[in-house]
Amino acid sequence: MTDTATLREQIRQCTACTELPLGPRPVLQVHSRARILIAGQAPGRKVHATGIPFDDASGQRLREWMGIRPADFYDATRIAILPMAFCYPGTGRSGDLPPPPRCAQLWRAQLLDTLTEVQLTIVLGRHALGYHFDHSPPNLTDTVRDWQSTWPLKIALPHPSPRNNRWLARHPWFAGQVLPALQERVASVLAG
Repeated sequence: MTDTATLREQIRQCTACTELPLGPRPVLQVHSRARILIAGQAPGRKVHATGIPFDDASGQRLREWMGIRPADFYDATRIAILPMAFCYPGTGRSGDLPPPPRCAQLWRAQLLDTLTEVQLTIVLGRHALGYHFDHSPPNLTDTVRDWQSTWPLKIALPHPSPRNNRWLARHPWFAGQVLPALQERVASVLAG
């Protein structure tokens, strides 16, 4: 089994997806001691430019949902951030394109095998949902509503993108029920 640090460096050198519009620039955050895993979709254009995961409005909202400061969020020994694809996939008609499956096929299982201390997995959006939950095609709303079925080890959330403001407005139970439980669990896991 390859260790986390070796895999991280191999991924940062990966050029498997040279056809991407901005070229490969893998963005991830991982450490073998991480206790929380954020399973996302793929970096956006701004994250591609900075190389910092969730360095955008989605990240600000996600940190608010989790109830944590950026210093905690960006501590790889506490939080691993593994999107389904590590490079920006490009833009489609209604936003960023889906993550190319090649990335997950190459790296995901190996990385997850090294994360032996994860106590909470936060699954963001439909594309990550299909990988981390046992149903396909995934129904995001139903899976988020049924959050207690995998609690306290795993939870599905809508993607924190501002594009999902309408979903959040139509589902007020998310802010009223899910987010308080999430914040309590995140605080507990990070406290050790």
